[in-house]
Amino acid sequence: MHHIAASELILNSRGAIYHLDLLPEELASTIITVGDPDRVPAVSKYFDAIEHRSQHREFVTHTGRIGDKNISVISTGIGTDNIDIVMNELDALVNIDLTSRTIKNDFTSLRVIRIGTSGSLQADIPVDSFVASSHGIGIDNLLHFYRHDNNMEEKELLQSFITQTQLHDNIAIPYISSASVALIKYFTQNYFNGITVTCPGFYGPQGRILRMGLTYPGFIERLTEFNFGQYRVCNFEMETSGIYGLGKILGHQCLSLSTIVANRVNKTFSKDGTASVNNLIKKTLEIIAEI
Repeated sequence: MHHIAASELILNSRGAIYHLDLLPEELASTIITVGDPDRVPAVSKYFDAIEHRSQHREFVTHTGRIGDKNISVISTGIGTDNIDIVMNELDALVNIDLTSRTIKNDFTSLRVIRIGTSGSLQADIPVDSFVASSHGIGIDNLLHFYRHDNNMEEKELLQSFITQTQLHDNIAIPYISSASVALIKYFTQNYFNGITVTCPGFYGPQGRILRMGLTYPGFIERLTEFNFGQYRVCNFEMETSGIYGLGKILGHQCLSLSTIVANRVNKTFSKDGTASVNNLIKKTLEIIAEI
């Protein structure tokens, strides 16, 4: 039986997984991830009870229940580098015996639902609306460090994306992964469904110009114009592709939900982004409580 070395699976002084500072019994199998640590209590205030609270660095966790359903909400911070930490450590908590440092014989699949903010890339997807991501296309490089496979539709969609956007190796080698079919089916009414592009930064990688010029100034227009059958690019942000990609490799059900706070086509911004996020939180929790 393979023993995972202390340098690879890092635990703290109480035997908890290092970055998240969690023990297995402090985590529910249904997990909401948010980027902002301050958004954790904005979610957990709707729990019927909170049974565990912890914080280490930007990783804040509240675990409790809604009715008889156990649920955790965890802040990830921004970017797929943090998603790499969170997804690996969540999986380790349920599928690795932390005492013996061995992989468990019985596999546990988690439900991981991201609630976040993003920018719309379509004129008809207004600020304060909701997007449930059918696919995550990453223009970062996270998933290239892991062995992964795509089905035929994903391969064809990705190739069409590369061709139409004319991305080349000097900028990115995109990758793709899909949402959990078992989860996204509950998030269709009053949600836009489509592709989310995950960027490795907020300014240049999302086409913003402050004091530096861009190597690909037409990127937003290319994303807006992309289409493949029923699919188009709805929005972009900084975590979805990492959650989808690692979740698929590890065998977890993942879904990314976004509230639109900026429309990059119409150049509009939400007048009350906090209220918009709160509306998405309440709607998501209502659905989760029923599934």
